[in-house]
Amino acid sequence: MLRRDRQLRTQVHQLKDAALFGLALWLAHFVRDHVPAQILWWNFPPIEPFEEFVWIYLVIIPGVPLILESQGFYQRPLFAARRETVWILLKSCILVSLGVILPIFLFRFQLARSVIVLFGFFSFGLVLANEELLRIAYRSRFGELQLKKRVLLVGAPEDTRRMLEQLRMRRHDDLEVLGELDINTSSIEDLVKLLHETSANSVILNAKHTVFGHIERAIHACEIEGVEAWLMADFFKTHISQTTFDDFYGRPVLVFRSAPEASWQGVCKQLLDLSAALVLLILLALPLILVGLAIKITSPGPVLFKQRRCGLNGRPFTMLKFRSMVSDAEQRKQELAALNEMGGPVFKLTNDPRITPIGRWLRKFSVDEFPQLLNVLRGEMSLVGPRPLPVDEVQRFDDPAHRRRLSVKPGLTCLWQVSGRNQVKDFKDWVRLDLEYIDNWSFWLDLKILWRTIPVVLSGAGAK
Repeated sequence: MLRRDRQLRTQVHQLKDAALFGLALWLAHFVRDHVPAQILWWNFPPIEPFEEFVWIYLVIIPGVPLILESQGFYQRPLFAARRETVWILLKSCILVSLGVILPIFLFRFQLARSVIVLFGFFSFGLVLANEELLRIAYRSRFGELQLKKRVLLVGAPEDTRRMLEQLRMRRHDDLEVLGELDINTSSIEDLVKLLHETSANSVILNAKHTVFGHIERAIHACEIEGVEAWLMADFFKTHISQTTFDDFYGRPVLVFRSAPEASWQGVCKQLLDLSAALVLLILLALPLILVGLAIKITSPGPVLFKQRRCGLNGRPFTMLKFRSMVSDAEQRKQELAALNEMGGPVFKLTNDPRITPIGRWLRKFSVDEFPQLLNVLRGEMSLVGPRPLPVDEVQRFDDPAHRRRLSVKPGLTCLWQVSGRNQVKDFKDWVRLDLEYIDNWSFWLDLKILWRTIPVVLSGAGAK
């Protein structure tokens, strides 16, 4: 089934399950309050009115779908084994009950614990009963008409054979394959005839080994017949890129992307960059001015070191740092090339003789990097991202794959810097960590890296 269909069905089930848990809470209170003590086998004291329990819905309504999702409840096959459903549901009900008990304990609410215990039992029973009813409904004639997609597989035989194997392995109970057609050797009339004979409501087109002209005519035939056509977009083999579908001014387009796509997480990252950089510059204004004065007094030359670095997609920008070296450091770099401790095009030297006495302290605690907050405000850098390299070092990349580290904005800190940067001696390992960050990027990962950066900076660990 298509992702949007799965998402819609999951959202419907999430709303339904949250409502069932909410019903279980009311039912638990009703039973505890109204059922005679003789039936419950215990002489319970009177309990609080239901209004005292209403706040628990603030935990249940958003919490139930999240917990069921985390336990894989919505990823199960349509007709999963009952023991699998029971086990997942049992764990979820225990977690939800604990989630309700926790605020009761923390905020010292005087509520009857027996209601929470009954709530756990009733929620398990209601959802399990609902699952059994759905299983019966899905197996009925009505359920099959509403649920199952009746599909034809169209394309080269090797493509349709591979798809059949995938469908069998993944137990797609919501798809029924009615037939196959080799579009390279059959006519469009054969496809139309097969559509009429089978009453299929979807056609899956495999285009990897099929002439695109045949695919176009097949889509046109489906359009006339009012049948959905699903074009499998795996006709180009990619190793890293994720494929998404979009439109370009009304024209459909497939997007192959190996960097994070635009998302709300990306918006949060930009907001964090701008707000944090602005706040830090305001709070640290006086200390940074004092650092600048110390640099000016202790060594001749400018306070700030400016260098052309490669930004997003390799676009050059002027990166700012507090000067931590002598003013002619760039001219003396060639003299020290033989002492380079880093394999690859980059230059790193632990006891670099060009570093000034105050510069050594600035580097130890990464104070020299703070002017780059201005680069963040200008949109040239981010708080978290691969460290920007000088333009001449990027031009000396010996592996074109290394340029993918330029597919995101460079950052003040990165995975490399919080993973023991003094241990990284080869540029390939540096790039590997940068690409690991890009491939697994999330806003949460940025927050974790920022959090791990704090002790690294304060301790001066691994700085060069």
